[in-house]
Amino acid sequence: MDDFQNILENGINFGRGGDKPKDTGKVKTKAKKKQYITGAHGSGSARQKAKYREQRANRHKGK
Repeated sequence: MDDFQNILENGINFGRGGDKPKDTGKVKTKAKKKQYITGAHGSGSARQKAKYREQRANRHKGK
């Protein structure tokens, strides 16, 4: 009866148990690698995106 009362009061948690995985600091996507950010890997679209990123980063530096 004690377990039943506990469920009534607290409900049932179907979530994931245990600790969350620790952040290892590894880059998991190509988009975050330095080559892709700077457009150095040869793709024209990546170079264009890098140009836009640089423009956005420098947008408020002159004020």
